[in-house]
Amino acid sequence: MRGSFHSKNSVNTHMGNICIDNEVIAQYAGTVAVECFGIVGMASVSVKDGFVKLLKKDSITHGIAVSFKEGKLTLDFHVIVSYGVSILAVSDNLISNVKYKVEEFTGLEIEKINIFVEGVRVID
Repeated sequence: MRGSFHSKNSVNTHMGNICIDNEVIAQYAGTVAVECFGIVGMASVSVKDGFVKLLKKDSITHGIAVSFKEGKLTLDFHVIVSYGVSILAVSDNLISNVKYKVEEFTGLEIEKINIFVEGVRVID
């Protein structure tokens, strides 16, 4: 349920608790991801027909799933990559950038980042 207590991740500090909504983490992680070389954008996959759609910047969070378990984050990215790039190199770059920046931004540890390459696009 969006905006509920259950979709928030809590950090305890000496001053009190900080609760961060999953949507905030997804938005930040998506912004970091689309800045990475070789990433065209986030993808949405239709369950009905399997059609892959490139999401607009204001919808990038739909291509990212955030889960919080035992004090650690797991992020799932559904991405579209540029044609002709090394998917391994792009994935390594995305993982290292997102891990560093999201951990610094939230103060939460990332346990795992899963990348699902849903498509390839030629960039003009």
